[in-house]
Amino acid sequence: MIAETVCSAVSAAGLGIAAITAYRRRFLTAARIAAYSLVPIGLVMTGVVEWLADTAFSPVAWAGFAVLGVSWLLFTTTRTVERRRGGTRKERKEARAAARRDAVAPAASEPSLGPGTRPTPRPASRPANTSRGEDDFSDIEAILKKHGI
Repeated sequence: MIAETVCSAVSAAGLGIAAITAYRRRFLTAARIAAYSLVPIGLVMTGVVEWLADTAFSPVAWAGFAVLGVSWLLFTTTRTVERRRGGTRKERKEARAAARRDAVAPAASEPSLGPGTRPTPRPASRPANTSRGEDDFSDIEAILKKHGI
């Protein structure tokens, strides 16, 4: 009952300030103040204030919030552990079985792409140029030639 009275007084004071602001021809600011001042009375009219007052002074409600907190904590902990382990127990078991089956491939001695059929083309040699741009890329060209690219 006292919360509703306080909210009504706050709304009335806010609307008074909005009226004074509008009298000074600051209509946009007055409209914003009026909007803020109508929120407390709106909360009273919808019953949110009564619900909050009943919840704030109810030990059962606080115990319920504690139970919700514990359940949230358990949920996040199990999700974190599950992500670190790499999935559920069933998924880990299937992954281990697949690793044992695929330990050695049937044709492992032969390359998977097969033998090369065409030789790697060599880039045509460039005319000797000693500019600074060529010196910057000489190390990169040497590395590429080393790997046959």
